[in-house]
Amino acid sequence: RRVHGCEGIAMGDHLWMARFLLHRVAEDFGVIVSLDPKPVCGDWNGAGAHTNYSTEAMRSAGGLEVIREAIEKLSLRHGLHIANYDPNNGEDNARRLTGQHETANINDFSSGVANRGASIRIPRHVEDDGFGYFEDRRPSSNCDPYCVTEIIVRTTLLEEK
Repeated sequence: RRVHGCEGIAMGDHLWMARFLLHRVAEDFGVIVSLDPKPVCGDWNGAGAHTNYSTEAMRSAGGLEVIREAIEKLSLRHGLHIANYDPNNGEDNARRLTGQHETANINDFSSGVANRGASIRIPRHVEDDGFGYFEDRRPSSNCDPYCVTEIIVRTTLLEEK
């Protein structure tokens, strides 16, 4: 369910191994696992791979401004990110990101402090501290974590447009 404290693309390695272990344990108990973000239709929020992201500058004094600058860059490439956040170019996420149930609408970029209905959430304690990380709530539960990491880095650090 959660992978913590990874540097760079090691997050992808950890998530794929966690998924493998989940499938293997489920197999022992005769349970089938689905990574689909909304495997059952209905009035519920589905499952995402919310991604906490930071750089050294974001975690240092004055980092909140660096976080806000990164969020502005992300806002300019929203469609590209959506296409990279599930293996079907956003089609899987379209069932989940409806603007209801603590999700942002797939077509609209938003951000906010402690806002679980935003595309990007800055935790309350990060705003209070003035540094830390942000949470990208758009990746789907079946995302390729390497693609997620790559597009975030390309947008926020390499400043691709």
